Amino acid sequence: MSIHFQAQMPSGWKATSAIRILRFPGGEITLVVPADLDEKPAYATVTGADPSDLITLGLWADYAHQLGQRAIAVLPYLPAARADRGMPFGAKVYAELINSFGLDQVIVFDPHSSVAPGLIDNVKVVGSAPYVRRATIGRVGSAHDYVGVIAPDAGAVGRAQAAASALHLPLFRAEKHRDFETGKLSGFSCEALPRDGRLLVVDDICDGGGTFRGLAEATRLPKERLTLYVSHGVFSGDAPALRQHFGEIITTDSHPGSAREGVATKVLSIRNILAPYVEY
Repeated sequence: MSIHFQAQMPSGWKATSAIRILRFPGGEITLVVPADLDEKPAYATVTGADPSDLITLGLWADYAHQLGQRAIAVLPYLPAARADRGMPFGAKVYAELINSFGLDQVIVFDPHSSVAPGLIDNVKVVGSAPYVRRATIGRVGSAHDYVGVIAPDAGAVGRAQAAASALHLPLFRAEKHRDFETGKLSGFSCEALPRDGRLLVVDDICDGGGTFRGLAEATRLPKERLTLYVSHGVFSGDAPALRQHFGEIITTDSHPGSAREGVATKVLSIRNILAPYVEY
């Protein structure tokens, strides 16, 4: 399971809770609370989108509320954020489940669009731009060889522009092209890029990595000149092949896929990023 409970100790320090998760033979989940427990619930962090973790979150929220405490969830990878339209309306179904827990604060990181977080009660959305900057160039004004940020497609322009502004770099736009009859991808194109220096590709999610491999091939740049930043590294399928096209691949541990061997070269701690936003 990919859920972690943080507790406040009598000393005031935050630490991992002593509460354990138990699954009954019939499949149901419960929480085991030690009889001599001397802690208060602080917040729960769920990484990935396993439905069992969401049910466990609901149990923890009930426990916190019965103690008269706030129930705060750090939910960086908002489940079904990409299912923000159509039938079934996945983002709405997941949001209704999460809202049923009565959470007092839900902190999400760089969601795919504004639709899914807009369906969540008491939500706090944290953007990625400051953390892209810290992971690449560090402080503003530090020496670096980045010369631009690339938005891999139209849907990524907003977050890529925010990153470019944070890095004080120009934005370059790429586009996907599809076969009109089949709807399948037929290629990529990109604005003219600088002849020297490194370029940073920025997006929210990397699943199998096909979009990013196609973009890298279209630029014809050596991998040493390309860095990929994605907030949520699902890294399924042929994702390890990204290392053939990008010299550096940066993500957070918002999804268990970020730990897949041979993909990310740098993984940022999502708890370190989001813990300061918790409102106790």
